[in-house]
Amino acid sequence: MLIAQITDIHVGFERGNPDEYNLKRLGKVLRRLSDGPNRPDLLLMSGDLTEYGDAESYARLADAVAQCPVPIWPMMGNHDLRGPLLDAFPQTPASEGFVQYALDLDGLRLIILDTTDEWRHGGAFCDARARWLASELEAHPSTPTVIAMHHPPFESGIAWMDCDADEQWIARFTAAVSGHRQIVSILSGHLHRNIHTLWNGIALSVCPSTAPLVALDLGPIDSAKPDGRTMISDEPPALALHRWDGRQLVTHTEAVGDFPAMAHFDEAMQPVVRLIESERRDG
Repeated sequence: MLIAQITDIHVGFERGNPDEYNLKRLGKVLRRLSDGPNRPDLLLMSGDLTEYGDAESYARLADAVAQCPVPIWPMMGNHDLRGPLLDAFPQTPASEGFVQYALDLDGLRLIILDTTDEWRHGGAFCDARARWLASELEAHPSTPTVIAMHHPPFESGIAWMDCDADEQWIARFTAAVSGHRQIVSILSGHLHRNIHTLWNGIALSVCPSTAPLVALDLGPIDSAKPDGRTMISDEPPALALHRWDGRQLVTHTEAVGDFPAMAHFDEAMQPVVRLIESERRDG
């Protein structure tokens, strides 16, 4: 099972431009998924699908992904609006007014959370959403489960983007997942960078963005004193591939661009492949 994840696409950042830069970056990522060596079983779009939550931008996104050869499952981010998202992707389930649902895959459950309060940058997770998540986890205690949420529930060190680890929504989420040992991983977005951590004993990965990335600057920031630091960086668009082998989830991330190949599997590389293969076989 191979789950592809893209996040923070931000279609419509350039209002009125049908050929905007973010759509071009998305096109590169979709071509890599379709034509590259790693054809996924599904594509998870983990929030901030548009910049302003408008119907025109969702329509452009839906048109861009229409030829994707695998099922597409969208999520809410802080730049998204529920009504227009569901109108553009009517196959998307919703529950109790939120874009939250569970997918039963091949020996794996994928739970999609809605961590958005519309027009708020940071995350949200109310009592109703917490009860829904707890119920889903309690109903399937023996099935390995991956949770996907746009906002990561920890502080990354990129201060101007982070939620506060003591926010109430994080406490509610923590309580909802506490004691559920079937959770093998948490997938998120929002921070526009490739980040990995161990959160309360659970592997957690942040997928880098399709739109331009947030610059990696872990220094403190003073909102009263602009210091000229780089905040957004035109690094290549990226995607994540989460490989489930029935025992564990392994996450790979890939920057997408026209990078020259430095070696191919030919007669020159064959001895290397055979050597490594023999070492695995002989233990």
